[in-house]
Amino acid sequence: MNHSDIFSITTKKDFEKKALEIFQFQAANNLVYKNYIRQLGIAPEKVKEVNQIPFLPIEFFKTQKVVCKSQISNLKSQIFLSSGTTGMERSKHFVSDLSLYEKSFRKCFDIFYGDTKQYSILSFLPSYYENKSSSLLFMMNDLMKSSRKKESRFYKKQEQEKLLITLKNLLSEKKKIILFGVSYALLDLTEKTSLSLRRGMKGEVFIIETGGMKGRREEITREELHKTLSKKFGVKKIHSEYGMTELLSQAYSKGDGIFQCPPWMKVFVRDANDPFSFLPHGQTGALNIIDLANINSCSFIATQDVGRTHKDGSFEVLGRMDNSDLRGCNLLV
Repeated sequence: MNHSDIFSITTKKDFEKKALEIFQFQAANNLVYKNYIRQLGIAPEKVKEVNQIPFLPIEFFKTQKVVCKSQISNLKSQIFLSSGTTGMERSKHFVSDLSLYEKSFRKCFDIFYGDTKQYSILSFLPSYYENKSSSLLFMMNDLMKSSRKKESRFYKKQEQEKLLITLKNLLSEKKKIILFGVSYALLDLTEKTSLSLRRGMKGEVFIIETGGMKGRREEITREELHKTLSKKFGVKKIHSEYGMTELLSQAYSKGDGIFQCPPWMKVFVRDANDPFSFLPHGQTGALNIIDLANINSCSFIATQDVGRTHKDGSFEVLGRMDNSDLRGCNLLV
């Protein structure tokens, strides 16, 4: 299967052609997906349009090895685990080719923010230190390393004061900064400062929340979260990152919770009462995601997130479906 053209997609026609090609490959080589399609009574050779492709429920990643058979011998390359509380069944993503993940998140970051070398990239993700097999941790480590700035590193929970001092020093030196943080940790950080972080400062900072209260604080809406964070950090907009263990690509929001996908990723909305029916733009339902970078696993995932899409290809995440497990990367309800 040719991987090189996935990250060269520029048009809708390119995307649809590649999506159908990958579907046929995975329908033949991914045993879990193949059996699922068979149980649905769908003949893969009759799937001629993207909207005919069946999406695999994300729950399969908790109990099955969702990987193409040609890659089974490479399973030791990397296994990413979702975060979770004690006793919670965790998703496992068997990634046989880490270079695909690296190409995906590097190119995606470049599309939305440009060269990492222009930033000091700070990471405040305390809860993720407990999950060394986190795909987010892997991505952040790579992005921080590629920035080549001494300040680019993980900051632990007990280093809140040091993180704030670092931010203020970089801003006073007119530097460009990106701070990635899990929602509850960013809120904790704002309680350590009573003044706008950027008051009197000349540098530029982007605050990117990765979602997830994980039961550590009272749940609030994203609007409330962003309002608090933007006021405390002195920025007009709070950015967001949307990703999950089961995918190899991310979407980013540069404000107001409106996410944009890279060219090789697309989001659809399914009817919560009819999983095989898609809803038009603007209507709320469950999110289905096509991630063409996930070529050796499954590129067609039915998530438990609830949201809506817009005509320009952007989307919003409004919460989680009832009775679905809380996940470390889930966004606020």
